[in-house]
Amino acid sequence: MPQPTTYKRVLLKVSGEALMGRRDYGLDTETVAAIAADIGDVVALGVQVSLVIGGGNIFRGVSAAASGMDRAQADYMGMLATVMNALGMQAALEKIGVPTRVQSAIPMSSVCEPYIRRRAIRHMEKGRVVIFAAGTGNPFFTTDTAAALRAAEMQCDALLKGTQVDGVYSADPRKVPEAERFEQLTYLDVLTRDLAVMDASAISLSRENALPIIVFNIRAPGAFAQVMRGEGRFTTIFEPK
Repeated sequence: MPQPTTYKRVLLKVSGEALMGRRDYGLDTETVAAIAADIGDVVALGVQVSLVIGGGNIFRGVSAAASGMDRAQADYMGMLATVMNALGMQAALEKIGVPTRVQSAIPMSSVCEPYIRRRAIRHMEKGRVVIFAAGTGNPFFTTDTAAALRAAEMQCDALLKGTQVDGVYSADPRKVPEAERFEQLTYLDVLTRDLAVMDASAISLSRENALPIIVFNIRAPGAFAQVMRGEGRFTTIFEPK
């Protein structure tokens, strides 16, 4: 029998950089396989899971725009990078027996499904992991914003942000050892303190939809399942009632 969990349907946002492992760019197969195994454990708990994966390990639109490339064109290239990452994660999940569908905001029917909200919900109801690729399909919007948007559309119970540290800190704890760690924050706390969690659009969208954001260390084996059971170390961002 699946163990009881705090949430029944969630969206996990994973940065492209988290898939690099110790590489300088691209996908590290061991890291992708480890994240896929953690997702599989959560699916086994009976949780309906969807994903948004960034493309920073392959191409980052903002940095390209800063070097002289047209921002909109650079962002479209970044969206294609997220499709590559989504297909890589799909392969890793299906290798361990987790049924998965990739839906892209930019139609490319030869490799994945187009984004259709009702179909995505139906996939999750049937126990399939849905990976949303190509961001929102529009330039100038980050994959953080895409994650908040899709989580709201899917009526998820929570939006999870998998990072390389075990929650939200006042500064990067890898660079500032004395940085303060937070157990709970409000959306306004994140915005007013300019904490590096997600971009302002994603935070505002989550706030408008009363969507809790949970930040945890995606690199820690089993952390995703722990968070689903309300265990382990993480930071919750929400609006107290």
